[in-house]
Amino acid sequence: MRDFLQQTLAGETPASMTGECAGLRWRWLDNGVLSVTPQEPVCGALVLSAGIHGNETAPVEMLSALLEALTQGEIPLRWRLLVVLGNPTALRGACRYVENDMNRLFSGRWRGVPDNGETQRAARLEQAVLRFFDAGQEARRWHLDMHTALRESYYPRFGVLPARKGEWDRDFLRWLGDAGLQALVFHKAPGGTFTHFSSEQAGALSCTLELGKALAFGDNDLSQFAITAEALRALLSDKPTASAPPPRRYQVAQQLTKLSNDFVLHMPAQVRNFTAFPRGALLAQDAEIRYEVQHLREYVLFPNASVATGLRAGLMLVEM
Repeated sequence: MRDFLQQTLAGETPASMTGECAGLRWRWLDNGVLSVTPQEPVCGALVLSAGIHGNETAPVEMLSALLEALTQGEIPLRWRLLVVLGNPTALRGACRYVENDMNRLFSGRWRGVPDNGETQRAARLEQAVLRFFDAGQEARRWHLDMHTALRESYYPRFGVLPARKGEWDRDFLRWLGDAGLQALVFHKAPGGTFTHFSSEQAGALSCTLELGKALAFGDNDLSQFAITAEALRALLSDKPTASAPPPRRYQVAQQLTKLSNDFVLHMPAQVRNFTAFPRGALLAQDAEIRYEVQHLREYVLFPNASVATGLRAGLMLVEM
């Protein structure tokens, strides 16, 4: 278990599929997928994932450090834990993805894409998550999927929550704020993300954590995310976290979808996430289709004109 990241990057199968250390039982389930169970009673079931995009390495390093701390007995684990490094092939190649963006393939959307390694991986991760949650009777189910953004942001740490019926659990939202997230974005429509799948299909409280900017292994300044790392350590041992200012809250107002190769974003190339645009501003064009700001002020998130046709090229938000 101590060599989990190295084995994942090397594509190696461990000599032993199960083992025990520091009062924990672990089981290797797949390349980059590991379950860890404490011998003490648990408070819930938790999925921690990173590396769904192979060029987003800071969360992978954070997750590896957390796993090492568990192995050394530095953190008393109080959850059933599933650790997922999402796209090992892309991690090895230091690329966002090889053929398809995996975070658009979940909730069965992989079925509508020509078969390849990433569609197969998305299908296996779906099954791994469902089996993990089904294996226990815990009412408390969380999934934290850690990413980094492609560009700079006015909020270096923020969370994106999937569309969900009913109210969000206050303790979950409070923990996200205590983990240093400066803004929360609430989706209103279903999507193909890993967190939407775990929320919709497994009933988990799920959030995509965006932590800084995508950099190569070894180039990350993890001190930027020390508050998040400390909150994760406290979460694993089911201890209270230090209070932090509550995050700003935003809701998705509209999606900019690239429908053809005529799509053009009318924004500076280096525009930051959460940049504000006034009512009536032209955001993008796709042939005769014009995307304009509909509200008094809207904030851009994840603008990217280079996505494949049919995919999201940006989100526009309103503050709640």
